[in-house]
Amino acid sequence: MAWHLTLHPPTPCPTTTASPHAVVDAVNTLPAGDPAAVGVTFDGSHVRFTFDLPTGFPGPQGDPGPTGEVTAADLANEISGTSPNTNNLSTLDSAFADPDMEALRQKINELILNGRR
Repeated sequence: MAWHLTLHPPTPCPTTTASPHAVVDAVNTLPAGDPAAVGVTFDGSHVRFTFDLPTGFPGPQGDPGPTGEVTAADLANEISGTSPNTNNLSTLDSAFADPDMEALRQKINELILNGRR
């Protein structure tokens, strides 16, 4: 793999003693087989980089994984056991004087109760 360093546009080096900050402006994906490139500029306080990186070529086919199909019966069986998850969660039974808090309390209770099938 060949790397090409391109300066766009040529800029002078910093004249201050402060260390410049590095900034990555972009990372671009190129087609497989294209050469990689790095563009570098200096704007007076930042060294700015743009990377052009090609994708890799497709590799060999991997081993087949386990089946991903879920039958309706399997799904129903798993869902049937989820209702007890909220049974130990108490509802908020004391009303609030503030209307917004009371509306929130009612919605939380609605959510808790809807979790119980």
